[in-house]
Amino acid sequence: MTPPRRTQVGIIGAGPAGLLLSHLLHLRGIDSVVLERRSRDHVERRIRAGVLEQGTVDTLVAAGVGDRLTREGLVHHGIELRYGGTGHRVPFERLVPGRAITVYGQQEVVKDLIAARLAAGGDIRFEVGDVAVHDAATDAPYLTFDGQRLDCDVIAGCDGFHGVSRASVPEGELTVYERDYPFAWLGVLARVEPSAEELIYAWNERGFALHSMRSPEISRFYLQVPAGEDVADWPNERIWAELRARLETVPGFTLTTGEIVEKGVTPMRSFVAEPMRHGNLFLAGDAAHIVPPTGAKGLNLAVADVRVLTEALAHRYATGSGDLLDAYSETCLRRVWRAQHFSWWMTTLLHTFETDDAYARRLQVSHLDYVTSSEAAATTLAENYVGLPYERDLPEPTEQ
Repeated sequence: MTPPRRTQVGIIGAGPAGLLLSHLLHLRGIDSVVLERRSRDHVERRIRAGVLEQGTVDTLVAAGVGDRLTREGLVHHGIELRYGGTGHRVPFERLVPGRAITVYGQQEVVKDLIAARLAAGGDIRFEVGDVAVHDAATDAPYLTFDGQRLDCDVIAGCDGFHGVSRASVPEGELTVYERDYPFAWLGVLARVEPSAEELIYAWNERGFALHSMRSPEISRFYLQVPAGEDVADWPNERIWAELRARLETVPGFTLTTGEIVEKGVTPMRSFVAEPMRHGNLFLAGDAAHIVPPTGAKGLNLAVADVRVLTEALAHRYATGSGDLLDAYSETCLRRVWRAQHFSWWMTTLLHTFETDDAYARRLQVSHLDYVTSSEAAATTLAENYVGLPYERDLPEPTEQ
């Protein structure tokens, strides 16, 4: 093994959580090393979420990585709930003034963060193997990978649901809460102009559908399909036919079709592991929690976790106090469980369940009627969708 290197924060995973944490720490004079098992090309190309909350946008802009986001992101001031042959707009500009969402692909956020870290001399190591966490419960944790050792003050596990970080916590140290849904999402990326200016969430007895977009030239669609569905059973012609059946339910609306460039099936899952800390190992993002994508919360929760961890680490290095680190899990979990509930609520509101009978379907329509006719109910949806305010502001960056 080569001689060990030392850093203040060892970060596992070069997704949005790990990269943003590394960059925010850099702005506060805190050193980090990011370890990623995939190649840079793979990380920058994988398609994930594309709806950014107001707080996520504000965080990226304040961190100096929002130039392209501000220039190319699509700002939306509402969404449409479509059911029963009618579209009902939820107007953010009236219900939650000054707050909106921005459509900007997760892979674009990753590209911006990688470029910023490398430009600042950041240490990101791609295609590393055999990453392992050691002595996390002590004051001298370290990571090993590819015959090398990295000594750290703190380890941040930002390596997703299937990563090594959470698996490194001894059995019995975590309490897991989870739910698997009896359906999945068939996601489609198409080289076609969006057929609407804002996202459309469509309830239909055939199943849920979502019309989204990535740019003025690229559209993103989702179809509710059975859990475990094989994407090979969905040729392009069938996809377009089903999207038309579920979305062309409002007079005058025509779905624009064209070239499909990517498609895949995503399972629907709710998952939380508590606490989000084991000694000096801190879990963030999908390593600690998963939400069904209906509420558009996954990436945004990761950013919220990273903000809390950044503040706690900056406080520790500035004052020597571990109070905020001790509160990390509890602080994050308050937002995590709110997002869990909202995501579950949106999922059960808009999807069909095989066990539903006529009574359950009528209740679902009644609930949709209430959300689209009550100012209070619509405001609850809007304020959760655009993102709740953060509990604390980030500390000011130190001079670099």
